[in-house]
Amino acid sequence: MKSAMLTFFPAAAKDSTLLSPPTTAPPTAALLFDEQSEMEHSTGLIQAVIFAAADRNNIGGSAYGGQRSICCTPDLAKLEGCKQGEVIRIPSATEINWPMVFSIQFNGNDLSTQMNNAEVPIKKTGMHNLFFIACDPKLKGTVMSGKTVWKNPDGYLPGRMAPLMTFYVYMAIAYLLLSAIWFSQYMRFWEDILQLQHCIAAVIGLGLFEMILWYLDYSNFNKTGMRPVVTTAWVVTVGAIKKTLSRLLILSVSMGYGVVRPTLGGLTSKVLLIGATYFVASELLDITEHVGTINDVSGRARLFLGLPDAFLDAFLILWIFTSLSKTLEQLQAKRISVKLDIYRKFSNALAVAVIASVAWITYEIYFKATDPFNERWQSAWIITAFWDILSFALLCVICYLWAPSQSSQRYAYSEDVGEEFDDEEAQSLTRGQSNGDVSLVKQEQKNGNAAISDEEDESEEDKRE
Repeated sequence: MKSAMLTFFPAAAKDSTLLSPPTTAPPTAALLFDEQSEMEHSTGLIQAVIFAAADRNNIGGSAYGGQRSICCTPDLAKLEGCKQGEVIRIPSATEINWPMVFSIQFNGNDLSTQMNNAEVPIKKTGMHNLFFIACDPKLKGTVMSGKTVWKNPDGYLPGRMAPLMTFYVYMAIAYLLLSAIWFSQYMRFWEDILQLQHCIAAVIGLGLFEMILWYLDYSNFNKTGMRPVVTTAWVVTVGAIKKTLSRLLILSVSMGYGVVRPTLGGLTSKVLLIGATYFVASELLDITEHVGTINDVSGRARLFLGLPDAFLDAFLILWIFTSLSKTLEQLQAKRISVKLDIYRKFSNALAVAVIASVAWITYEIYFKATDPFNERWQSAWIITAFWDILSFALLCVICYLWAPSQSSQRYAYSEDVGEEFDDEEAQSLTRGQSNGDVSLVKQEQKNGNAAISDEEDESEEDKRE
C-alpha cells in the first residue's frame, strides 16, 4: 500500500497551542524567545504532535469527567499515569505508534533551539493534523518559524483538492466541445450575427481559458509542491472576469438587449458600475482563498469578504428577474410569439438555476457545519465543482436559445408592432392573385377595409399600452 510522507520543521506559534493544518508548505525552522520573558533561568518543552482526525480523542484527557485538557495536570498524572507537563497521548487502536509525538527541549538559559529534520511516513488514508504544543505556562509568547511539507502518493496536492485537477480536464473538454459547435455556426452565419452573440462567444472563450489555467495551476502544484503567486493570481483574475461577464450577459439578456431594445440606454452606466463592483468583490475573495495559501480561510475573514459577494449576487438576481418580467410583458403586449417563446424558456431555465443554487448553498452550510474536522474531505471538491457545472449548464441553455443561424436577425430588435400580421397579409395576396384580374376591384376594396381595420387595431393596441 502506498503511503504519504510528511517532512516538517517547526512552523509558527504565538500561543501555547497551535494547529498547523495538513496542507502547510515546505520547511526549515528554529524557535526564538522574547528576551523579556521569564525563560532566562528555566528550561521548557515544546512537543510536535501528529495525529489522524479520526484519532483526535487520543490526544488529551479529563479528570473526573471535567473539562478536557491536552496537557497532563497533577490530577491527570494520578489518574491516567501521564507525565506532568507533557501532552497526553493514548495509543491508537489500529496503530500503536500513533499519534506521534516529537519533543524539542530548551537547555539552560538558551533563548532559542532548533528541531532536527524529520520525515514521517503516513500509511493511513485520512485527514491528518500537526500541533505544536507547549504545556509549560512560562513558554507563553514563544515564537516559531518554519515550514512543513505534505506529500501524497500521487503528488503534493492535498487530498481534498486532487480530484479538482481531473475535474478541470473534463470541464475544459466540455468547453472545447461547446466552443467548437458555437464557433462553427458563428463563422457560418457571420453576416447575421447579433451583438448579443458576440458577448456569448466571449464568455465561452473565457470559460475555456479559465479551465485550462486552473488545470495548469493544480498540475504545477502537484508536481513541485509550490504554488507561484503570479500564476495563481492570473487564474483567479481570469475566473473573476468570466464570472462578472457571465452575470452581466444574463442581466443584459433579461433586459432585452438587442432583442427588445437596441441598446441599454441610460442603464449602461449602472450595469457597468455593478459589474466593476462585483469584479472587485469576487477578485478579493478568490485571491484571499487561493493566492499564497492552500488552507481554508478563517471564519471571520471569509465572512468579511464573502458578504459583499453574496449581497451583490442577491442584488443581481433581483435585478435580473425584475428586468425579465418587464421584457416578457413588452413581448406579450406586442404579441411577438417567437421572441416571447424564447424568453419564456430562458425564464424557466433561470428559475431552475436559482432554485438549484439556493438548495446547494443550504447543503454547503450543512456540509461544513456537520464536518468541523474535515473528515469528509474526499467529497469536499464537489462543493466547488457544482458552481462550475451550474454556470456551464446555464451557458449551454443561452447558446441553444440564441444559436447563430440564417434567421438570427429575426430575433434582433426591430419595430415589432404589427409583426404578427405579415403572414396573414401574404396569404391574402396569394389568394387574390389566384382569382385573376376579374377580382382586382374586390381586392382593392378588401385591402381598403383591411387597412381601416388595421388602423383600428393599432389604435386599440396603443390604448392598451
